[in-house]
Amino acid sequence: MFKQASIAQTLRNVPWFLDLNQEKITRLADLASFQQLALGDELFHEGDREDNLHILIEGQICLEVTIPTQGSIKIGLVEPLDIIGWSALTPVVRQRTATARACQPSLTIAFNGDELRKLCDEDHDIGYIIQKRLSNVIATRLLTTRLHLYDLLIQSTRLNSESNNFTL
Repeated sequence: MFKQASIAQTLRNVPWFLDLNQEKITRLADLASFQQLALGDELFHEGDREDNLHILIEGQICLEVTIPTQGSIKIGLVEPLDIIGWSALTPVVRQRTATARACQPSLTIAFNGDELRKLCDEDHDIGYIIQKRLSNVIATRLLTTRLHLYDLLIQSTRLNSESNNFTL
């Protein structure tokens, strides 16, 4: 289907890898594979321990969390060149914090988390770039989740206020 050379070329076009030379890009490409998703396919499920980190190349991925009594709620949208599955690179949190589902046909580059962590430990230039990018992704997702929580609290407060004002 796709060749390793095309993975390296695709990585070369990812803006946050621009500071890496061809040798480092090749090392990353050796750990990677393309993964295609049809509309509705799950990349991973909340609670999974799958160990892949993905870069979205084409399409859109919806992030959803399950809230008891509420069901599945969309908390984010991943766009091309964003990272999905950052928990694959964290030493402690080794399970997915959300479900990732293709909202459009999508293409990702998947990296095995164990192998990528080893590479980051061996090559600090690669490790620095990846960790810098991950910290931005985590901070953005935390802010987005916080804003969704505020919306839920406001809605809950309004519903409680309306039900308390209801008279027969």
